[in-house]
Amino acid sequence: MSHLIIAPILLPILTAIIIMLPPVHYVPNRRRLVSIVATALQLIIACCLLWETQQNGLTFYAVGDWQPPFGIILVADTLSVVMVCLTTFLALAAICYGAAGEDVRGSFFHPLFHFQIMGINGAFLTGDLFNLFVFFEVLLIASYGLLIHAGGKNKTKAAVHYVVLNLAGSAVFLFSLAILYGALGTLNIADMALKVSTLPPEDVLLVKAGGLLLLIVFSLKAAVLPLQFWLPDTYAAASPPVAALFAVMTKIGVYALLRVYTTIFGESAGPLAGLGMNWLWPFGLATIVLGAIGVMGSLDFRKVVANLVIVSVGTLVCLVAMQNTAANAAVLYYTVHSTLVTGALFLLADMIANQRGKAGDRLVSGRRVAQPVLLGSLFFAAAVTVAGLPPLSGFIGKLMILQSAVTPLQQVLLWSVVLLSSLMVLIGLSRAGSILFWRVTGSESGGDKALPLQVFAVSLLLLASPMLVVFAGPFTELSVAAAVQLEDVSQTISTILLESSVSGGAQ
Repeated sequence: MSHLIIAPILLPILTAIIIMLPPVHYVPNRRRLVSIVATALQLIIACCLLWETQQNGLTFYAVGDWQPPFGIILVADTLSVVMVCLTTFLALAAICYGAAGEDVRGSFFHPLFHFQIMGINGAFLTGDLFNLFVFFEVLLIASYGLLIHAGGKNKTKAAVHYVVLNLAGSAVFLFSLAILYGALGTLNIADMALKVSTLPPEDVLLVKAGGLLLLIVFSLKAAVLPLQFWLPDTYAAASPPVAALFAVMTKIGVYALLRVYTTIFGESAGPLAGLGMNWLWPFGLATIVLGAIGVMGSLDFRKVVANLVIVSVGTLVCLVAMQNTAANAAVLYYTVHSTLVTGALFLLADMIANQRGKAGDRLVSGRRVAQPVLLGSLFFAAAVTVAGLPPLSGFIGKLMILQSAVTPLQQVLLWSVVLLSSLMVLIGLSRAGSILFWRVTGSESGGDKALPLQVFAVSLLLLASPMLVVFAGPFTELSVAAAVQLEDVSQTISTILLESSVSGGAQ
């Protein structure tokens, strides 16, 4: 394996350091140029890593040549690398939007942004649970700073709740890791999967307790009911580019659930197989319903979008709980679709708010927007996509979700909840759109027109939806291949633990 696997972690760190140096830091245009170019380079590297993964299969990188299970390793498989590509693509659009003027409202917007990208990429690529905790902390610390970017009472209040809740989650995370390490003697994911499959009966309850604590932590990160209450206010209060990047944050929790409970507590885990999935399934369904109710009942557009994130999280959690190949493939496709469209909606909400005067994004009568055709078209495209209507990617994603239900009970519950929530989302978005664009007071617009860089950022994210339709065949095949690779735990163990002793891995 080449050194390419560590580039998505090193490049954001170097970019953040360069931006903070005097030649760049004191000139806003220089900060923007370095930030955008570096993020575009990260996207290119992520795509190259995906191509390399398709050629070579699952590979790992042993930092410092300390071989697993003792050293720090990064693992590149189809699932993790696609998530890195998704993160960098979303980040590129968010940084472009921020470079239109939002970034100057805080001195360290760009460095913090890149530190958060580094933490997110690391969380996707790590092959060790303790390093997953480390990368969680890195991205959370950066997110604390980004959340209060530009200041304000609402942001400070949301930040306090967000920080306290995540500190509690981090403490539980450490407790669970201590329990699992004490019982298994390792936190390397592949090595844990091997040892859980041969676990002595007297250690089963201890490992089960650690695994259930992890389930709570990841559910908190993903905002699964009843741990979702922090999300709407936090995401609604964040600056537009920050909220757009936050669209992928909940997916880290879903990714961790999928990775840990398929690899460590999957079919080969004996008495611990499917640990916690009988709890995750009903809570996932309830999360969908709660999010859909939030979409219909929210009083401002940003909270409508935040509740759309909750709907997508509930849908993904239900898929994780079903634990079959079709469901795992649907997780990847729907994650990419939902993350990009909700990121676009957070940016679009700001563009609309800026043109409605004092009404902002509140769902009340306000000034006419200055660009009704442009913003209305973008809103319509996003609404059709997120509601799952043909011919855009949401329809294909919903189709894959419905087809993944295999038992009669799953089919009845999942089909009913998903289709009903789609109808509720469509009603909620129709209500929001009619108020924002048709209930106008006065004949003049309430703000300035959107800048070209802002329109480019939103259009870039929305363009992904038709591309996911045009290339639906290859991407669904990629999703299925990622699911099959994830479920092949014996091959993962063989590659990481057995081949490393022969080849020495990469360093």
